[in-house]
Formats: sequence, structure tokens, C-alpha cells
Amino acid sequence: MNEHYFQILIPAAGLVSGLIGMYVGLQNRALLAEVRKELAELENRIITRINGTYVRTGECQLREQLVHERLATMVEELKRNAAGL
Repeated sequence: MNEHYFQILIPAAGLVSGLIGMYVGLQNRALLAEVRKELAELENRIITRINGTYVRTGECQLREQLVHERLATMVEELKRNAAGL
């Protein structure tokens, strides 16, 4: 009689432990996917903030060159206006 219970109990225990393991594995995957998503969002926010805060060297050089060109244009206009008077 005990053999009959063991023949049912042992596979049932294996089935239950397998189902629990599968559930835990799925929960782990879902949690890992959520953490990866949050990490990607945080990375994007950090990059956006850095790009908005710091100006690249090339951009600074272009801005400085543009300012010099505008000043030179203004000086030429002032010279023409002074010569025309």
C-alpha cells in the first residue's frame, strides 16, 4: 500500500518542484527585463543631461569663429559709414 503512495507522491513532488522552478525562472526573467529597461531609461536621461550641460570643443570653435566674423562685418560696416559721411 505504501508503494502505491510513493509511486504517486514522488512524481507529484517532482512535478510541483518543476512548476515552482519554472515560475521562479519566469519571474526572474521578467524582473531582469524590467531592470534592463529602467537602466536604459536612466542611461538615456544621463546622456541627455550631459549633452545639454557640456558644449563640445568643435561647437565652441565654430561659435568663436562666427563671433569673429560678425565683429569683422560690423567693423567693415562702421568704416563704410564713417567714410560715407
